Amino acid sequence: MEIKNGTSSSVFAASQNMPLRSTVNAESMNKQSVKKKQTKATSNDLTMAEMLSSIRGRPKSGRIWKTSKQRFATVKKTIRGKKTKHRLAYRDEIQQIKELSQSIKVEKRRENEEKRLRREENKQRRLENERKSEIVQIINNPAKLKRMRKKQLRMIEKRDLSQLKVV
Repeated sequence: MEIKNGTSSSVFAASQNMPLRSTVNAESMNKQSVKKKQTKATSNDLTMAEMLSSIRGRPKSGRIWKTSKQRFATVKKTIRGKKTKHRLAYRDEIQQIKELSQSIKVEKRRENEEKRLRREENKQRRLENERKSEIVQIINNPAKLKRMRKKQLRMIEKRDLSQLKVV
């Protein structure tokens, strides 16, 4: 123990409610505590990294009910070390799931194709009806075009007269 300015370190330690230690022992204790803190920090860092990867925050879109999408290969789990009966049952189940998803895809594709065809038919029918119902006036005199206003010129459309049935 050293004496500084007439006081000993033991008196100082007692006044500060600190345990009495020698300087050598304190240094070794500090080194040990630093090592413990370092090992704890690395183990905590690993667990924190695992936790951060597994825990997802609130989605930016606000749709908290949506789950994160995964590939099929990551979702399915393979069975190792199981009996062949279990393995075959699992394989059959996976096969059924694949067939079901394939049939759903085919059905959707067929429905979309039907909708597309129906839209095209409706569009064609609407166009034909417009052509039938419109009133046609043939302009033979080009001087009449010169006299027309811009708004009237915009309304003029060229048509094939062979398909028109003009009375």
